[in-house]
Amino acid sequence: MNEKTAKKIARMTLGGTLFLAGLSHLTFARKDFRAQVPDWVPLEKDDTVVYSGIAEMALGGSLLLANDKNQELVGKVAATFFTAIFPGNISQYVNKRSAFGLDTDTKRLVRLFFQPALVYWALKSTDNV
Repeated sequence: MNEKTAKKIARMTLGGTLFLAGLSHLTFARKDFRAQVPDWVPLEKDDTVVYSGIAEMALGGSLLLANDKNQELVGKVAATFFTAIFPGNISQYVNKRSAFGLDTDTKRLVRLFFQPALVYWALKSTDNV
């Protein structure tokens, strides 16, 4: 498999996963996502979950549909989004909020290390190099 094909598979996988995650914000996982919203966010927790779900669906769809010209920009926007929502993961850890099977401090701490991987995945799967 060549590098271009591998990147396309990685981009499509991330896009599909992100779209489904966004859909889950609006449906079956809505309550769990509320556990990740930091208390300092100036919106209602449910509204934050809905808005972030819509954003994830839009980003996921963009990753799936981006042409060669726009892929890199979409990847940078997705990486920025993953960075922007990281405080929610920190809040879940600091406030000991269980959701998504993250029911111990160790599990919540380990989860924090996956966010940089998502940032890297978004950038690497969409670069044109």
